[in-house]
Amino acid sequence: MGTKKLTIAMNGITGRMAYRQHLVRSILPLREEGLELPDGTRIEVEPILVGRRPDAVAEIAERHGVERWETDLDKVLADDGVDIYFDAQLTNLRRAALTKAMEAGKHIFTEKPTAETLEEAVELERVRARAGVNAGVVHDKLYLPGLVKLRRLVEEGFFGRILSLRGEFGYWVFEGDHQPAQRPSWNYRKEDGGGMTIDMFCHWNYVMEGIIGRVEAVTAKAVTHIPTRWDEQGRAYDATAHDAAYGIFELRTPDGDPVIGQINSSWAVRVFRDELVEFQVDGTHGSAVAGLFNCRAQQRGHTPKPVWNPDLPTTEKFRDQWMDVPANAELPNGFRAQWEEFLADVVNDRPHRFDLMSAARGVQLAELGLKSSAEGRRIAIEDLQA
Repeated sequence: MGTKKLTIAMNGITGRMAYRQHLVRSILPLREEGLELPDGTRIEVEPILVGRRPDAVAEIAERHGVERWETDLDKVLADDGVDIYFDAQLTNLRRAALTKAMEAGKHIFTEKPTAETLEEAVELERVRARAGVNAGVVHDKLYLPGLVKLRRLVEEGFFGRILSLRGEFGYWVFEGDHQPAQRPSWNYRKEDGGGMTIDMFCHWNYVMEGIIGRVEAVTAKAVTHIPTRWDEQGRAYDATAHDAAYGIFELRTPDGDPVIGQINSSWAVRVFRDELVEFQVDGTHGSAVAGLFNCRAQQRGHTPKPVWNPDLPTTEKFRDQWMDVPANAELPNGFRAQWEEFLADVVNDRPHRFDLMSAARGVQLAELGLKSSAEGRRIAIEDLQA
């Protein structure tokens, strides 16, 4: 019991997601409100903003009343008053920074992917073990209201024996010539750590693990649909990274049942669905479709019996035959919810459930997905050991 103050160095906070979700919607509200744990302990946080562009970092610090900001990461990590290091930099800068932070005795909380290769991702766990610090990796999609509802249906046995999972993700990212692109240009340059597979397969791995079970094999095809894009300065550049990835995943539930997963991911697709990402789970007793916020389900007893007839138009309104799954609770911002969970783990000196090995399995899936695409074959996935 009492008050525990934690200072958090936040690196890469000028990026859109890091700024909006991690700083504005998570750490700043926690700075104002604090976090009270079940045993009465109160956690108070204070951020230090870190970035490579001094003008941008200083402007954000002034806007939100953050007293300290730095461009010198080594200086920040040498400060004994810093407890936690958070990383939201470019992918190709992350591993080195995380290694420095852990070797300096800092707990780490990081975006993914944690490294560009599986070997580097596993080595990060070895560094963590030697340093004796705690580590958490952002698994934000598991905290989204739609997936929280979907996971609850799985845990309650709603589906019976689960047969398959299908996912659709993506939207049209403008090339940047006539309309500015809504994603940064580095996302489409392999040399800067960009690419759909390395980006999203890391997400899909923890989504599948967290809802269905471990991935045992992958068959994938990664492609670059748009070969030329325009950067933030209006200059044309070659898109050297894949902008779409199509994957088939063989999963195994905790009960040992095989499940087939299919997920299409594309920044060159126009949306004709209710949300930017949707997952459908089908089982012997029911099915459900979940997006970021909503989840709809259909039980076996309520399943219609459509008949294929190419000579007559379909009159059934299939979407109307599904029922909304209620939240039955107030669901907070997912990024803040995971921050609160991680901070509680740091204070209570217990491992965070979404650790560096979980992140390494995501990197492994991305690496093997790219290998599958290059070689045109199915690849089995071996268990990882640090």
